[in-house]
Amino acid sequence: MKKLRIATILPAVLALGVFAVSLPLVAGFWGRLHPALDSMAHFRLHLAVLIALLSAPLLFVKGWRQIGAAGTVLGIATLSATLLSFQSAAGSARAEPTDTPAARYRLLQLNLRYDNATPKRVFSLIGRTKPDIVTLNEVSGMWMKELEFLEATYPYRVICPPPARIGGVAILSRRPFADPEAFACYDRGSMAVATVRLGAEAVEVGALHLGWPWPFEQHHQVSRVTPVLERFPDTAILAGDLNATPWSVTAHRVAAAGQMNLMPGIGPTWMKPILPERLRRLVGLPIDNLFTKGRIVPLTVERLEDVGSDHLPVLLEFGVMPDGQPEDVIEVKLARNRR
Repeated sequence: MKKLRIATILPAVLALGVFAVSLPLVAGFWGRLHPALDSMAHFRLHLAVLIALLSAPLLFVKGWRQIGAAGTVLGIATLSATLLSFQSAAGSARAEPTDTPAARYRLLQLNLRYDNATPKRVFSLIGRTKPDIVTLNEVSGMWMKELEFLEATYPYRVICPPPARIGGVAILSRRPFADPEAFACYDRGSMAVATVRLGAEAVEVGALHLGWPWPFEQHHQVSRVTPVLERFPDTAILAGDLNATPWSVTAHRVAAAGQMNLMPGIGPTWMKPILPERLRRLVGLPIDNLFTKGRIVPLTVERLEDVGSDHLPVLLEFGVMPDGQPEDVIEVKLARNRR
């Protein structure tokens, strides 16, 4: 009798679970209607996996197979469409070596975590990877003092005053700024912009840290920084912790405001350190994002090892096409490197 009751109730419970999970999954595709729906979109991949797992057993239960098939198809289709469209699976994106600029530069993006207890691991990573530019989030009062150790190596810097306990943002550079006044902070220290001289080229570099999604202020914060993004020149890079996935409306609003391309291939970067790093790389959220514009040619992007933050560092290697390069040729080369 007990086995019969379980056999009767379990399919119904699974079907209810499929229905419950499908609501936020489908709602996330309508994020442009309201920020609350976009908040659901950030967990699209996780919801897709969950609905597929709940649906699969129903395929083998008579009377429940249609629900099982619908849920399984919805989950797999969502996974496939999202991963193929945004290439957000773990790993690194690499460009072909042909038709790329000879000079290569590196940019390291990292949310430090305001109370990181292991600053030496961060400094060790920076010393090993030797990025030309470092963009940082959650630069708290503690980190403002710690970053003084890098002043000799990265003398060109803009560190925005912390708007809150978790800190502001910062841009550190080995390369000189275009002029002593070529930097600024915006939106209470959540965004920094600096014009960096890379050889003969001047590249606008932005560091951005958005707040949490709805019901928090993320939606309004994008509106506040949009005028800054709209003033970005023709050649620029924006990096930061958006607290938003690359397929979200938030990420697309940022890209559209600056007329930038969202960098694919980064993969999950955030997860509370309750799981081993290998699992965090698989099931975390891809909320640390990179954007490029104009003559910037992304060559490789990869996630580096854990340095004590709840975010993984992201290292971008890139080149800059010469200013005299014909615009149509640049577009062809960029298209090749995005494949």
